[in-house]
Amino acid sequence: MLQIHQIRNATIIIETEKDVILVDPMLGNQGIMPPFTLFRHKAIKNPTVPLPKNTHSILNRVTHCLITHQHPDHIDSTAVKFLIKNNIPVTCSTKDEDAFKQRGLNVIQSLKYWEKQPFLGGEIEGIPAKHGYGFVAKLMGNVLGFHIKLPNQKSIYLSSDTIYTDAVHKVLEEYKPEISVLASGAAQFDVFKNLIMNVDDIIKFVRNSSGLVIANHMEAINHCPLTRKKLKEILIQNNLEKKVAIPEDGESIIL
Repeated sequence: MLQIHQIRNATIIIETEKDVILVDPMLGNQGIMPPFTLFRHKAIKNPTVPLPKNTHSILNRVTHCLITHQHPDHIDSTAVKFLIKNNIPVTCSTKDEDAFKQRGLNVIQSLKYWEKQPFLGGEIEGIPAKHGYGFVAKLMGNVLGFHIKLPNQKSIYLSSDTIYTDAVHKVLEEYKPEISVLASGAAQFDVFKNLIMNVDDIIKFVRNSSGLVIANHMEAINHCPLTRKKLKEILIQNNLEKKVAIPEDGESIIL
């Protein structure tokens, strides 16, 4: 059994028979953070939507947590409290390890780019990610994607917040992940270029994927303009809709 529960934004839970892996938890109430853009997109406080009603019953089963980077839409203060209270083991980037430990998290494993380590009876590898086109990527700091192979399960690539790079291309072409989770909201600040893949690169990612792409990081924070409905229309126009799942918040995909 493998289930992927879409919670909200980049927050998902990967559930197997014995492990329940929380990814990039943003667990705070609707509207507790300021808008991330004021002019380019409507200035709504973040998160713009509440947690799904079934979230807490799934959270109670969590056995591990993966965090791709430090931005508050991937690890917020409510999530930090949850992880500390339940002493959840955390895997992250070596570049974030000290910061997370200082916040009280139980970091038991950290990875460098292209480093493979044992993980829950299988293997996990840190994949380079670049958070934005051009200059803005320097401002956004480091991000780590993950390629995961668990025993008797489909391989999973968590792209995290990234544009389409040579590293992304290498994973799709050489590793051929059976499931890829792609940040698809086309995020932008008031200035600078996109922070994650634009529509052209989302299409490129899907075309080059040999497995199922699960699109998330949508309709939950105010600087992500690409909606599920619009993405579906774009995929249909490019005859790619059968390769992509676009789960609603609270929806589970059984694989």
